[in-house]
Amino acid sequence: MTHVIIKTFGWSFAVTAVALVGSLVLGGPTALALVAILCVLEISLSFDNAVVNATILEKMNAFWQKMFLTVGILIAVFGMRLLFPLLIVAATAHLNPVEAVSLAREGGAVTEPGTYAYLLHEAHPSIAAFGGMFLFMLFLDFFFEDRDIRWLHWLESPLARVGKLDQLSVVVALVVLVLGAEFLAKDAGAVMIAGGLGIVTYLLVNGLGELFQNAGEEAEVGVEGRGGPPQVLKASGKAAFFLFMYLEVLDASFSFDGVIGAFAITQDIFIIAVGLGVGAMYIRSMTVYLIRKGTLKSYVFLEHGAFWAIGALAVILLVSIKHEVPEVVTGLIGVGFIGAAFISSIVRNRRHPELAEEVHAGHHDADTEHAQDTGSSPPSIATSPRI
Repeated sequence: MTHVIIKTFGWSFAVTAVALVGSLVLGGPTALALVAILCVLEISLSFDNAVVNATILEKMNAFWQKMFLTVGILIAVFGMRLLFPLLIVAATAHLNPVEAVSLAREGGAVTEPGTYAYLLHEAHPSIAAFGGMFLFMLFLDFFFEDRDIRWLHWLESPLARVGKLDQLSVVVALVVLVLGAEFLAKDAGAVMIAGGLGIVTYLLVNGLGELFQNAGEEAEVGVEGRGGPPQVLKASGKAAFFLFMYLEVLDASFSFDGVIGAFAITQDIFIIAVGLGVGAMYIRSMTVYLIRKGTLKSYVFLEHGAFWAIGALAVILLVSIKHEVPEVVTGLIGVGFIGAAFISSIVRNRRHPELAEEVHAGHHDADTEHAQDTGSSPPSIATSPRI
């Protein structure tokens, strides 16, 4: 167990040590404390993100999994936690990037007009509309699909039945967007445009990913149909690329509330980038850990809990267009859904131990196939690394 934790979280531990020591040396105890607080904030807000990431990441082949954990972390840290806020401020204040950086270095309170924090706060309705609608579409598409395993039967079963109507998720999302823009936004037009872009982005990236993944699966079936043994299909090529892009947009949508909320703690964009970036490293490590341990297969309701948390976060983002929602509320709701789903999974495994044994056996078989493909010895069930 210790070996698995060190192997999975080793880079996160190392980056944390460098970030904390660097912040102490450059900014003193205050900077150290702020970085630590922001790291905890990011982890608490994004644990459900790790669960959802794992469900998508395990569909990708080893190369694209590594891309997500290397190139993807650079996009998450420098792109979303540092460059994205700068670009938003530059666009809304009609500044060039250099002027936006200078404005950010000057600091200033959220309530002080003309400051970096104020401009980013003013852009929050559009940001929240984009992220909220992207996540809401993700939530709807999951629960509008008929699934063999259901957690909240009394609610998920009716959702699956009505979800048989074609494009219902788009219709529901558009209705919610119109109502949100009408009753929550000062500038309804800006919110409508941003929310519409969120829906379009989801449909485009998700649709392209499914298109190329289906094409790849048909090609695999054509080869295996000649007498070869059935295999677990992993997305590669264009399919994996669009899944990678899908994951990055998903991560961006999850990070919006953390980036905006961080300005309630400090206005220093570099401290924010370091603190939230370290937190993002742990989210990536959690994603790998969930895959290597086969946690999603052993605790089957975790995925459902994560998607309910996504739905809650989407609603919170939309509500935050007009009303401020404390970050602690967002974090507790996400942890609450995940915790409840985890407990329900444990109860299910105890009531039906034969199902849990089948899951472990299937996970071991998949690891053996992976080991044969890579030429390595099959791992034990305890570690089950796939990356």
